[in-house]
Amino acid sequence: MTLPDLSSLTIATAREGLRAKDFTAQELTEGFLALQEGAGALNAVVHATPEIARAQAEAADARLAEGAAPDLCGIPLGIKDLFCTKGVPSQAASRILEGFKPEYESTVTSQLFADGAVMLGKLNMDEFAMGSSNETSTYGPVVNPWRKNRDLTAGGSSGGSAAAVAAGLCLGATGTDTGGSIRQPASFTGITGIKPTYGRISRWGIIAFASSLDQAGPMTRDVRDAAIMLRAMCGADPKDSTSADLPVPDFEAALTGDIRGKVIGIPREYRMDGMPEEIEALWAEGRRMLQEAGAEVRDISLPHTKYALPAYYVIAPAEASSNLARYDGVRFGRRAALGQGEDITAMYEKTRAEGFGAEVQRRVMVGTYVLSAGFYDAYYNKARKVRTLIKRDFEQVFADGVDAILTPTAPSAAFGLGDMADADPVQMYLNDVFTVTVNLAGLPGISVPAGLDRQGLPLGLQLIGKPWEEAELLDTAYSLERAAGFVARPDKWW
Repeated sequence: MTLPDLSSLTIATAREGLRAKDFTAQELTEGFLALQEGAGALNAVVHATPEIARAQAEAADARLAEGAAPDLCGIPLGIKDLFCTKGVPSQAASRILEGFKPEYESTVTSQLFADGAVMLGKLNMDEFAMGSSNETSTYGPVVNPWRKNRDLTAGGSSGGSAAAVAAGLCLGATGTDTGGSIRQPASFTGITGIKPTYGRISRWGIIAFASSLDQAGPMTRDVRDAAIMLRAMCGADPKDSTSADLPVPDFEAALTGDIRGKVIGIPREYRMDGMPEEIEALWAEGRRMLQEAGAEVRDISLPHTKYALPAYYVIAPAEASSNLARYDGVRFGRRAALGQGEDITAMYEKTRAEGFGAEVQRRVMVGTYVLSAGFYDAYYNKARKVRTLIKRDFEQVFADGVDAILTPTAPSAAFGLGDMADADPVQMYLNDVFTVTVNLAGLPGISVPAGLDRQGLPLGLQLIGKPWEEAELLDTAYSLERAAGFVARPDKWW
């Protein structure tokens, strides 16, 4: 059997080839393992798992031979380092979890493996998912495969997942999204990424950042692949009290591409001062493409948008400071060496100072501050009220007949690694300006690659949908994808 060009494969086409016995899961897996070995310059894969991959591929071939194998049977995937994988390092890209190998499997990876998926390895990310450029990782930064004379960010926090999918090192990858961490990297690397409704996917076994905002999702080469992978990741879970006990649709079957009569909203508040002309032009082009596909495009207002970023950067650090309190050097992970006469308090302090990077320390301190007795009402409670108003804005728009909302995904194309190293941290936080509202409101959002900037770097458009209507959102994204016709791939330099 001869393998096809792996860079041209999608989950859907690989599924067809496996079922038609054009190639085996073991052959496919060996092909991708070889590609990963030659891609060290990207720094996307941080814990390769070839033995696990080969065993899973062999089991997948046995299922395929029996017939009636699930959609992901034999499909090679990458897993973000935030997902606990039994017996495999799961560090959340942090020094403080050095050496941690869980004795359990996250619900998401359990479901993927039950469907026959093959884990090629664990993927790089920002430390504890805190970052927009994948530069806070203890493993070092990920390099975007769309390299233009210098190293560019792949986005964050799911930068390793984005780079691996864009470079063709795997057919899909898991990501997590707390304020845009699936969608912004997808935009920067020319792939598709969907954050589903909060509660659609179990968070059990995913190392927590901000528990009321975190949500896992797939990162893939196109919308159909996102639909296939999303279905396998969704479902109620008794181990996660926030997961919704709702039926999971066949998202792939919902892809008709027919959006005639749908109403698409364009929020005027997303027209930010200083928005690059290329982003503005792409947004206008997206509007035109959806109109030509038969949708009604309507200007709408989301009046509390301007408060979203400050509210997010109060709520997320507050929850992070609480979640990260468990990393104390006692139960698991790194423990600092103590000098003579130093007590347990010194051990806590030294462990956390050594184990957490600068960005994580900054957010833990901000979170502790806004939760402190004197500032709880002034900051945290106020931010929670603003969050309610932002959610209400979306509810009103959807009640008025809007089916989906179109915005840019990110305020720029990928920027250079190190470009923001000396900048005010707020400059980096502004990368989330178009995405955080979706997390605050718990809505589904998807980024679709829609064009290139003048440097030849990918740009994405974001569609925001109604809660629990991922099938409808994916169908609208499928229509946009077909109209945009984005087929560009990075030139292999690594």
